[in-house]
Amino acid sequence: MDKLKTWLIEEQQAKRMGGLYHKTQVNLAYNSNRIEGSKLTEEQTRYIFETRTIGFKDEEAVPVDDIIETTNHFVAFDYLLNTIDAPFSNDLIREFHRIIKTGTLDATKPWFNVGDWKKLPNEVGGIKTTSPQKVETEINKLNDWYLQCRGGAGNAPTVEHIIEYHYRFEQIHPFQDGNGRVGRLLMFRECLKNNIFPFIIDNEHKQFYYRGLKEFASVRGYLIDTCLSAQDTYTEWVSYFYPGLSNLTTLDSADGAQ
Repeated sequence: MDKLKTWLIEEQQAKRMGGLYHKTQVNLAYNSNRIEGSKLTEEQTRYIFETRTIGFKDEEAVPVDDIIETTNHFVAFDYLLNTIDAPFSNDLIREFHRIIKTGTLDATKPWFNVGDWKKLPNEVGGIKTTSPQKVETEINKLNDWYLQCRGGAGNAPTVEHIIEYHYRFEQIHPFQDGNGRVGRLLMFRECLKNNIFPFIIDNEHKQFYYRGLKEFASVRGYLIDTCLSAQDTYTEWVSYFYPGLSNLTTLDSADGAQ
């Protein structure tokens, strides 16, 4: 599975079009932003990535921020690959947020705090999240839990640990906005880093994903099954571009997170 990380980085550095890196960039940016309400279509997202231009003739107007956040997402995924061997840290988490929100209307608001923890209380789906004053403490606790559930430095987490981290991260909701996109990038990164097939939550399964997050505390299987189904899809992509790699053993949900 280290080969998958190596091949993605090689394709990135070669600026190869039409490969797995290209497909991942387009699909991850499109779906992650679409889940959060972006009006860009998958074809428009692909056009921006491939041409670095905007030319949606005879199509519905798209908010400028949707375009900015899409191009920012491409940068964020490159940052993910460029720092894949760096330690998991608060600085890394905050940098993902800074990249995603740079240049947007939100970045002009002094209270928004791009690239840092939220200043104002917020809710997600009508549910209260961690207060701004407690975010740093709760994120530190979460990161400590993640290290412990791995059995300490140098040991790999399971995919269930990574999914549970995502659930807990979204419960904290450490940023004013952009939490979902940062959280899904972190899931992809941690899977790739720890030799687990990564996955992309697609917009078509948004409601299953939301239900999984909402009910994780009582029914863990909803979110886990949604993620594992997405993992199967990504594994098929890997098999197409790199036949034989997807037959390698990959960590799955056999070992439940504690």
